[in-house]
Amino acid sequence: MTPPTPSAAAPLEVTDESAEKSTPSDVPKVSEGRSPGRLAWNRFKRDRTGVMSACIVGFFFVIAVAAPLIAKLYGKDPYTTYASERPELLNPFAYPSGPNGGMSSEFWFGIEPQLGRDVFTFLLYAIRNSLGIALAATVLTVVLGVVIGTTAGYLGGKTDYLVGRVIDILLSFPSTLFFIAFMPVVFGLFVAPDEEIPTWLRATALIIVLAAFGWASIARLLRGQVLGLREREFVEAAKVTGASPGRIVFKELLPNLWTPIIIQTTLMLPAYVTAEAGLAFLGVGMIDPTPDWGVMIARGASFYTEDLTFMLFPGLAMVIFVLAFNLLGDSVRDALDPKSKR
Repeated sequence: MTPPTPSAAAPLEVTDESAEKSTPSDVPKVSEGRSPGRLAWNRFKRDRTGVMSACIVGFFFVIAVAAPLIAKLYGKDPYTTYASERPELLNPFAYPSGPNGGMSSEFWFGIEPQLGRDVFTFLLYAIRNSLGIALAATVLTVVLGVVIGTTAGYLGGKTDYLVGRVIDILLSFPSTLFFIAFMPVVFGLFVAPDEEIPTWLRATALIIVLAAFGWASIARLLRGQVLGLREREFVEAAKVTGASPGRIVFKELLPNLWTPIIIQTTLMLPAYVTAEAGLAFLGVGMIDPTPDWGVMIARGASFYTEDLTFMLFPGLAMVIFVLAFNLLGDSVRDALDPKSKR
């Protein structure tokens, strides 16, 4: 057989090289070995809005944790009435004598009218207290919702029916109205009407009431998820092997429920921040002199006609935090469940 000439062999070589180059270099390889969490993290990192929101939220939590240290370095505290020690800080009408609410190099955010407390340190501790109460209420709500929702969905029958009716009743309540109505009831269980309510009891009562009326929504969501998962093959296989109901719930069902749990948590915490501030504003939550976002806004609302400074800083801080956390929740939802991304 006559061997091929070089001109005939050349096209074969070019064809082989072009076949290798035809595979786009920028096409991602099959993500073998990557966990769903890793894939979600990669999607989240590409979302600039989510990353920026996470940084803002992280900044607020750092401020909350480091509030005592920052106040110590700053040299002020939220409880001292500096105007009583230095009357020249206030004018004859009990308003700060300096411009913009008394803002200066000594008092960065000014001082409060009438009492003369430092606004900057009061805001630091207000962020600390408000976020602490909202975070504790969120954790308790999620725990209750997960336990009740998964139990009702897995057991079914009369248990599911009873839990479903309780959820329907709780979701039909006007939550704000019942918060206002139940707070004095909770206080009355521990403190006599003529006694002063301690701060720790107010915070504990807020957490309990917020969680008691807030777990129903996440429980209903998880109940629906479990009703669909309990008929899947892996659950049936676990039952055949003799796994206990507790093992099935914690080892088989919960790993498939982390996505809705995380999404609901990120959306619940900012809602509790605003709810706690609203109750403090109405006088049934934390009260003065305890630093709190709602307390600051309530105090600022009584002075805004003369100077908006005292309402500006707490209101702006709360709006930024709630907006950033809501955007973070949306980004987390899109990262964990890309099909829901619009």
